[in-house]
Amino acid sequence: MASCNWAIADLPGLSAEHQKRLTSNHIRTTHQLLLATQNLKAKHDLAAKLQIHPQYVSKWIALADLARLKSVGVEYCGLILHCGIASVPQLAQTPFNRLHQSIVKLHVANMRRRDLAPSVGMVKQWVSEAKRLA
Repeated sequence: MASCNWAIADLPGLSAEHQKRLTSNHIRTTHQLLLATQNLKAKHDLAAKLQIHPQYVSKWIALADLARLKSVGVEYCGLILHCGIASVPQLAQTPFNRLHQSIVKLHVANMRRRDLAPSVGMVKQWVSEAKRLA
């Protein structure tokens, strides 16, 4: 299964300044971000180059990793991360019903709208795709 590659600007929550810093360091896509941060030292080196806390880079890595899944993409990677899932392997290990309950709870708490949450079937697809990719 091929994984998705997105423009770095498409990652949710990335400020214009952070996007500019990443692109000036030749990181224009989520795939390039994942390649540039394959180990802890590389992640810390990138944070130092960008003059930001490594925690930001860790968040972007998690978003980019989850966005590799075609059914998740940049549309849902932030939502999944907000529910405590920070990687494709972790998503693959997560029971889809429990994740769906967390997502619905989050939607109700933040938007007072249960109907805007992704369906159980969609969440099940995310987990299945993560299992195939992991």
